[in-house]
Order: sequence, then structure tokens, then C-alpha cells
Amino acid sequence: MDADAIREYIRRRPFEPFVIRMSSGETHEVHHPECIAMGKTRVYVSYPDEERLVCCVLLHITSVESLQSA
Repeated sequence: MDADAIREYIRRRPFEPFVIRMSSGETHEVHHPECIAMGKTRVYVSYPDEERLVCCVLLHITSVESLQSA
């Protein structure tokens, strides 16, 4: 997955929630732009209500889609 494609979702205004799909079948929903951080090779998704942080390696992200169309 191209990091620029994920950055495009993060920068959309107004922000539109999206889902990250992993090669393992896991999905991670991003409901707010402050709940995601980009590194060089990883994406970090925060779940504040659960006090959980997930690390997603870019090589294992298969797609990113808007939640409205998911």
C-alpha cells in the first residue's frame, strides 16, 4: 500500500472515517484524524476508548476504504 494514499484519507476535509484492511484479514477503523499516525514503514491506529494502539506495517495493508462505502 502506498503511504500517500493513506495520507490523502487523513487530510480530507471534512474528515471522512475510513477502514484499513490488512493481509491477515484484520480491519482497523479510523474515526478521527488524531487517532492515526504515519511512520516511514508503519501506520499506528489508536483506539482511545479501549486504551489500545495498533501498529500496521505498510507492506501488509491491502486496502484503505471509506467507511461509508465499506
